[in-house]
Amino acid sequence: MKLHTTARGAVAAVLIAVCQFVQAHAYPTHQAPGAGSTVPGSQKEVAIDFDDGLEPAFSSITVTDAQGKAITSGKAVADPSNSKHMSVALNPQTPGVYTVSWVAVAADGHRTQGHYMFTVK
Repeated sequence: MKLHTTARGAVAAVLIAVCQFVQAHAYPTHQAPGAGSTVPGSQKEVAIDFDDGLEPAFSSITVTDAQGKAITSGKAVADPSNSKHMSVALNPQTPGVYTVSWVAVAADGHRTQGHYMFTVK
């Protein structure tokens, strides 16, 4: 019986460790404009919500046109009242495909990154 209880304890410890590991990274939960979307006109900003709080000094969003030229107007900022929300202002765009690249450093220091595209009509 004691061995069975010890095995349960070990399984519980592993599950707790895995859950903490999974929650240690910030991943997008909502993007505006969204991945693969087509928007009718020039966007004023790109905003991304994450599932974990961000360390603003090490997190970023960049947006580039088809030639790789940055169209952001300043640096990305984390919302002071919601550390899971980050946005960046954009310069006016012409019709075309744009790439959003993001880096999210969670408050605990874990880093994730990704990119997606949207189209301006």
